[in-house]
Amino acid sequence: MDAVFLFKDPTDDPKEGMMTTVPPSVLMVCLGNICRSPMAEGMLRHLAMQRSMTVRTDSAGTSNFHVGEAPDTRAVQCMAGHGIDIRDLRARQFVAGDLDRFDRVFVMDRSNLQHVRHLLGGREDGGKVSLIMDLLPGHPLREVPDPYYGGDQGFEQVYAMLDQACSILLDELR
Repeated sequence: MDAVFLFKDPTDDPKEGMMTTVPPSVLMVCLGNICRSPMAEGMLRHLAMQRSMTVRTDSAGTSNFHVGEAPDTRAVQCMAGHGIDIRDLRARQFVAGDLDRFDRVFVMDRSNLQHVRHLLGGREDGGKVSLIMDLLPGHPLREVPDPYYGGDQGFEQVYAMLDQACSILLDELR
């Protein structure tokens, strides 16, 4: 069954009861946008497609270290090993305007959360920004660890955490 998200368009004539299909939008954020957040974006896209759901996704980093670069090869390999292709993604930096363009912004750790709030320049986030692991309150880890300086096992751990969190997110969006 196709899941469609319908939101009333305020410009529609209420007598007509017209509805506009607007897919929810989710931004995933980590430090460099080459490991965790592109893995999260790829995971969300993949799971949404499996569920026949439409979700607009993107990812960004709080730093500009890797702008324009493809995801880390280990992230690409990890995801490919699970049938998910993230080779098309390119790193970009989070900007304050992202808050207007996305319904939800999920960060991978508390440092990312602080950086996003700093980049917002004191602007309130309206509850749109949160830790992705808040979706899994019973999980022992509250933050998604950065696998960049570790080995393949770190990427597999991140994959497993994001698989669980993105599944719950899609349940909430349905």
